[in-house]
Amino acid sequence: MVLEIGGVKIGKGYSPFIIAEMSGNHNQSLERAMSIVEAAAASGAHALKLQTYTADTITLDTNKDEFFIDDKNSLWEGKSLYDLYKQAYTPWEWHESIMRRANELGMVCFSSPFDESAVDFLEEINVPAYKIASFENNHLPLIRKVASTGKPMIISTGMASVAEIYEAVSSARKAGCKNLVLLKCTSTYPASPKNSNILTIPHMQEMFECEVGLSDHTMGIGASIAAVAHGATVIEKHFTLSREDEGVDSVFSLEPDEFKALVVETGRAFQSLGSVKYGVQEQEEKSLLFRRSLYIVENVLAGEPLTIKNMRCIRPGLGLSPKYFDLLVGKKVNQDVKRGTPVSWDIV
Repeated sequence: MVLEIGGVKIGKGYSPFIIAEMSGNHNQSLERAMSIVEAAAASGAHALKLQTYTADTITLDTNKDEFFIDDKNSLWEGKSLYDLYKQAYTPWEWHESIMRRANELGMVCFSSPFDESAVDFLEEINVPAYKIASFENNHLPLIRKVASTGKPMIISTGMASVAEIYEAVSSARKAGCKNLVLLKCTSTYPASPKNSNILTIPHMQEMFECEVGLSDHTMGIGASIAAVAHGATVIEKHFTLSREDEGVDSVFSLEPDEFKALVVETGRAFQSLGSVKYGVQEQEEKSLLFRRSLYIVENVLAGEPLTIKNMRCIRPGLGLSPKYFDLLVGKKVNQDVKRGTPVSWDIV
């Protein structure tokens, strides 16, 4: 199931593909957006992701009822959907320069389109891949439009039932998608580790026969490391220069030093997976010297028996295995043996 995005291979045999999501953390400043690009690259991100929409392509300009956020637990309480998206959107005229800078710094750069017009625009600037956000994973016409480009697709599965994921995957594949990644996602901001359900990842891999990763909205990097340990090959985290700058998504975004730790520690988690293996590994061979083994701990004259006093199980490991201790007790030595001699079959 190996695939490539922008020349970077993604799959079981490769270190996890780490995506820095800029989202609206640019705070409507192109200068800040470029600083985010540079900081993400310096932190080791493999990819930078944008979001391509306008307030008008995603909702209606109204404060009416369900178009207004009055949830006291929401980060965005007191805003209309329209005003929130107007604040958070990335101006389309910035996209090409942001992507160019990301590429110059060695990162892949792609985006999440939120409607068909965004796909048309992103095709014009030749993005190498697309991501479907969780809130759009039921937008099958959009999924088909993206899939028809033939480019790799990443689909977040927040809130989606198995049937809905199947519809999204089936729609994508029928429309031409050959390289697909699904992301386990909990669509709360921030998300609780308790609701992350990382064990879904291997199940999702088996069910949909594709690479699976994690779109992680939890605080910190623990959930992402756990995801890699359970087979995730892609990790996406929101990225900001500083949470104190109060971007729309800054509360649950990683700062540069934290993101650098994410890259390092998920890489270590991947390296540690290895394969099912028992016995001495090549790197352990020198350590065999320091295992327990049987040694003579008091001088023993020829003809005297080995006892629990003159023979012990100690380090280092040049003597016989401790498993022979009971068998050897009572046997007479055939020569004088000095204290500190490793026990061998030659002395009995």
